[in-house]
Amino acid sequence: MALAANLEARTGRVLDALCRLLALSGGLVLVTAAIVTVVSIIGRSLLFAGLGPVRGDFELVEISCAIAIFAFLPWCQFNRGHVTVDVFVDRMPARAKAVFGLIGDVAITIVSGLILWRLYLGFGEKFPYGIDRVRDVLGMGSRPYYPETTYELELPVWIPFGLSTIGAALFFVVSLYTVWRALNWVLTGREAAI
Repeated sequence: MALAANLEARTGRVLDALCRLLALSGGLVLVTAAIVTVVSIIGRSLLFAGLGPVRGDFELVEISCAIAIFAFLPWCQFNRGHVTVDVFVDRMPARAKAVFGLIGDVAITIVSGLILWRLYLGFGEKFPYGIDRVRDVLGMGSRPYYPETTYELELPVWIPFGLSTIGAALFFVVSLYTVWRALNWVLTGREAAI
């Protein structure tokens, strides 16, 4: 017996596609950051030829890494790719493994909810637009007096916060889904292949 097994399978296919797309996007962002780093290092070594480092390279890499991390988290959770201690659990019966998997998924769901909450509050503090009443309804607080930007390139800080919040939101949704999936595995007595 499982809880809405067909709906769970369909939801899983949709989330799988979204997670893949976001992870691929995060990979492109990370590759771009690597290219910026290589170009900047080559520019530094060719100062004598009139070249130089990429202006604000450290800011671009920092922002790219933050966005990429939150782009990878949903895919990792969907595939249960987080670090586990399998030495103890591998020798257990199938239902016990499923129970421990459910406990882990519940714990990650709680943590992903906290991450999303705090990141959303940070985004609200940085986002300089919107009507105060709408911001209050959305729990974003009041607008900042001065929009915060990065030091060298003066990029608005709310943009990477917003993009990271999208990844954190999908991470939370996927975590909720994995609890549902794990509960079905507990009810059927075994974990299915992902």
